[in-house]
Amino acid sequence: MNTKKICLAVLLLCAFLGSRGEEVKSIRVLCYNIHYGQGNDGVYDVERLAKVIEATKPDLVALQEIDVMVERSGRVHQIRELGKLTGMASRYGPTQHYQGGLYGNGVLSRLPILDVVIQPLPYTEATEETVTYPRAAIAVTVEAPDGKPLRFVSTHFQHNLEPDRIEQAKRINRLFVDDEDSVRTILAGDMNALPDSAPMKILLEEWEIAKDEGLAPTAPSKAPRSRIDYILTRKSDELSVKEARVIDEKMASDHLPVFAVIELKAGD
Repeated sequence: MNTKKICLAVLLLCAFLGSRGEEVKSIRVLCYNIHYGQGNDGVYDVERLAKVIEATKPDLVALQEIDVMVERSGRVHQIRELGKLTGMASRYGPTQHYQGGLYGNGVLSRLPILDVVIQPLPYTEATEETVTYPRAAIAVTVEAPDGKPLRFVSTHFQHNLEPDRIEQAKRINRLFVDDEDSVRTILAGDMNALPDSAPMKILLEEWEIAKDEGLAPTAPSKAPRSRIDYILTRKSDELSVKEARVIDEKMASDHLPVFAVIELKAGD
């Protein structure tokens, strides 16, 4: 083999190895406030919700407003049932007791789960004049398709007090944004906040929205007019959004689901 052929072979080998080291993998993410299983027809239907979730073939799902053994929704363990119906692992982060059961956030995962942490968020306690609810975030660390850990956070901010949402956004940043924290992180939830609101501006100091065209509204699902549900990636991470959209499903919940395909670059 002459010198030119040897050089060419070496270049091709380097290119091949380099491309393997920079291989791009992706994950499919869904965020869905399921309105404790009640659709716009007044019917509690977990199977209907499972079909909406399955239609996007997600790897990770952030859920809000999940009932577990609550009287109003028929004492169904909703997160467990959704896991069974979709064939995904389920993890629950309750935020309060309600009607003999629990209410809160959850995650479904098709990826191996490595760790789960539930983080309470600051909130104003309810009074006779103002009804508020305890708030929290559930953070599930999974093994991503590239073999490295990935943190996925599901949360739900206060519905009626912006000062609470502001403090909750600040706490999310403190909890999940750290120069020494190398675990890539995706945040998803019902923030009850418009894109240009103060709570979102605080989040966007550290996160980027997985943007669909025009940031389509997500609530109320029958005639959506407000964008309050989001999937976000941490700015410090090597994550990029390949696709993002709001799913037009007007019956299963009072919110529309938000979907994104997020690429992660595997290192050498």
